[in-house]
Amino acid sequence: MTPKHGGRSRGSMSIFIVLGLCCFCYLLGTWQRSGFGKGDSIAMKMSKVADLTDCGVKSDLDFEPHHKFVGTFESSEVIVKKYEVCDEKYSDYTPCQEQDRAMKFPRENMIYRERHCPPDEEKLRCLIPAPVGYTTPFPWPKSRDYVYYANVPYKHLTVEKAGQHWVDFQGNVFKFPGGGTMFPQGADAYIDELASVIPIADGTVRTALDTGCGVASWGAYMLKRNVLAMSFAPRDNHEAQVQFALERGVPAVIGVLGSIYLPYPARAFDMAQCSRCLIPWGNDDGKSLMEVDRVLRPGGYWVLSGPPYNWKTYHKVWKRTIEDCKAEQKRIEDLAESLCWEKKYEKGDIAIFRKKINAESCKQKPQNVCESRNPDDVWYKKMETCVTPFPEVSSSSEVAGGKLEKFPARLFATPPRIAKGLVPRVTEESYQEDNAKWKKHVKAYKNHNRLIGTTRYRNIMDMNADLGGFAAALDSPKVWVMNVVPNIAENTLGVVYERGLIGIYHDWCEGFSTYPRTYDLIHANGLFSMYQDKCDYEDILLEMDRILRPEGVVIFRDAVDPLNKVKQIARGMRWDLKLIDHEDGPFVPEKILFAVKQYWTAGEKNSTSSSQ
Repeated sequence: MTPKHGGRSRGSMSIFIVLGLCCFCYLLGTWQRSGFGKGDSIAMKMSKVADLTDCGVKSDLDFEPHHKFVGTFESSEVIVKKYEVCDEKYSDYTPCQEQDRAMKFPRENMIYRERHCPPDEEKLRCLIPAPVGYTTPFPWPKSRDYVYYANVPYKHLTVEKAGQHWVDFQGNVFKFPGGGTMFPQGADAYIDELASVIPIADGTVRTALDTGCGVASWGAYMLKRNVLAMSFAPRDNHEAQVQFALERGVPAVIGVLGSIYLPYPARAFDMAQCSRCLIPWGNDDGKSLMEVDRVLRPGGYWVLSGPPYNWKTYHKVWKRTIEDCKAEQKRIEDLAESLCWEKKYEKGDIAIFRKKINAESCKQKPQNVCESRNPDDVWYKKMETCVTPFPEVSSSSEVAGGKLEKFPARLFATPPRIAKGLVPRVTEESYQEDNAKWKKHVKAYKNHNRLIGTTRYRNIMDMNADLGGFAAALDSPKVWVMNVVPNIAENTLGVVYERGLIGIYHDWCEGFSTYPRTYDLIHANGLFSMYQDKCDYEDILLEMDRILRPEGVVIFRDAVDPLNKVKQIARGMRWDLKLIDHEDGPFVPEKILFAVKQYWTAGEKNSTSSSQ
């Protein structure tokens, strides 16, 4: 029997209904995944998103430390370039502070110890190897006192500083007893004496600067007082002192107070100290002391322990005349008075000065004021012999630049620079919105890696810190964050410091001022979009690999095009990769890429590989 025409119509209708239901269910599921409809903006480059979020990415990453080579993950995709391993002699390579290049520059004003980066044709484009036997550092706080010898195989300081209790060698580890040249009885006793004058205990002092830090024992012991110290020392004959500091889990950078401004904004630190740092404070018309004044907050403290103080006891040991020592001390104190500092304490080796809170309370006005320059514009700028003026105030009791809350209230209180409208595009309302956004982002990160926020990732870097929201959301005694504000970004580092966080200016087209393998986790938010026309992504990624510890983690948050390029390069760098959608769903064009650096050391005969 020939079927009726109506039967064919009903069959066709059924097919259309089924197809319609399938499409509806697919769209409904996609909408639900997008975060309560937040991803409704379909007008985007969906083909690029689909290409980036291909099913070939590794489904799970192993964030646990293994301390051994566990094999490679062979990608099914073509690796654009496999990066070779650098020679073992480069295992502690610091591109902008290399000794051979440094010796070509003048020694006056420590110029040869400043940053001198290689030209493009001399850059190493290979993977820096970890030394044989490298092991993930001890967890904090044990890392404060112990470092594996295999990680920093240098015994020089154990001999040179043997009587000063800097560091001892025991078996296969270094032990740091907490001593120093000016505190042989230990950092705690020294800090207790400072705290008898300086309000360290109540949160008034949160950020500190240690000039010529050695192995950063002062900064290490200030951490348990809830004070973050930015410690710096040059790469010199005291081999690996900053490397020891970072291996201990203490903030530090390679640096020197020389001929260029320090890479920190004005009014950054609540206190600064020189513990026998041997900086000639009275020379060159006091230029170095003027630079400390620039970065010291109104009402902040400066500590000088060591020469020329206590010269009556030590002038013969120093092989100096009484007259010479007295003259140097007078120069320093005259300079301090001209900077509007008041000496609050002198006993034994220690002198403590306090900077006045504003210009109205100064006994005398400085004659050589820096009138024309922006005190936050410092990257590679030559220091001038002039005094940074106080911000203006409306009364003699007002703190110049704005009074800060005590920490931890300071962390989320509106910073004075924002309250006064000094940061373009940022209002008090948008600042609080930024805080809420980063709390949400960090929560999402922790959902994918439960070790974030634990001592597994002690040393953390934010390569494009903006207002410091990422670091603030992570805040914990278990971690610290180096907040980097690129020199091509909007200058927000002053805000970061006003929150009670620390950071530094940097240009990511160059090497960072640190040793290899000094950070456990690196965060790069929008960095590659920022640098897409500035320098090669390859150079930035190889620098990230240099400073990242084996089995360390990188979190990229960026747009689709930059992440596509990053992914292609990273496939050849012994990194395992995993791409995920924005926490608000797949329709948001911003994506997150997790990377884990594989464990491998010098001498291992294994090939570069990566996941997709």
